[in-house]
Parts: sequence; structure tokens; C-alpha cells
Amino acid sequence: MTWLLDVVPPDYRLHGVLRRHPYALAVLARHHVAACVRGAREGYRSARTELGGKLPPGGVEAVLEVYRAEGSRLVETARAVDLIGRALRGEVFTPQLGGSQDERRGARERGARAERDAQGEQDAGQRGAQGKRGPEGEQGTGERDAEGEQGTGERDADRRGAKGRRGTKPGRAR
Repeated sequence: MTWLLDVVPPDYRLHGVLRRHPYALAVLARHHVAACVRGAREGYRSARTELGGKLPPGGVEAVLEVYRAEGSRLVETARAVDLIGRALRGEVFTPQLGGSQDERRGARERGARAERDAQGEQDAGQRGAQGKRGPEGEQGTGERDAEGEQGTGERDADRRGAKGRRGTKPGRAR
């Protein structure tokens, strides 16, 4: 609670309801910090036009650096306030060694993408070993298709595109 009270304006300490109900304080802090993040972003976007010509050389860049530093700090504070609010609602967290949930999710997605890419290269190698024939035994051109795989070129792309467009003329999308 003490940390949350430090996040919000000092006058919030005067309200007993916020001390009696920490979740209410967390909700107010979440809204306050979100507004601060929005304000910092708007200030950053308009700083050049508002301050240009009114500050000495390098002054605008120094102000933009302040916005970048404070913006990062505010975003991290917003994440922390969100975590505290979730904990106060009763959400259970498990200790993890591999960084934040967002970092792990990104790593899983990158791993899945790499696995798909590796599978595509393996499939392309197998087609190459079969005399560059496509899945229906057609002789391929040896060129790479849109996904970078070696295969039958445009015929593969046409076949893949036609799967979702049955009953329409080739080359036309719905």
C-alpha cells in the first residue's frame, strides 16, 4: 500500500477509504499511471512543435530524452501496478526463472516460427531429392516460392490460394 500511495498524487493519502481498501487504491493508481503514460506520449509527440525555436540548440533533444526516460519508467510502473492489482484480486502467481510472461511468450513464438522454417527447409530438400517434383508429381521449375521454399513456384502458390476460393475464377479474390 505504501508503494501504491507513492505512485498516486500525495492528496490521495488523505482519503481513508483508499487505506481501508487496497484494491480500490490499486484501481485508482492504475488509472492515474495510465493517464500519465498517455500524457507523456502526447508530450513527446508535440514537443518539437511546441518547443522548437523557443529553446537553445539541443534543448528540444534533451527534453525528448527526458520524455523517453520518464515514459519507460511510467510504463514499468504501470506494469507493476497491474501486477499488484491482480494479486489483490486473488490471482495466484507461480515463481518463474525465465523472465516475464511476455518474454516467455515471445520466445515460444520465435521457437515455433523457427521450427516451421526448419520444417519448410526439410520439405524443400526432400522435393529436391525427388527430381524437383511437386506433390502431384509435376516437374517443378526449381525456383523459390513465396515462402522461400524450393518447389513448383507459381503452381504451388495457385494451389494453396485456390483452397480457400473454391468456385471462383483463378486470380480473383472474394
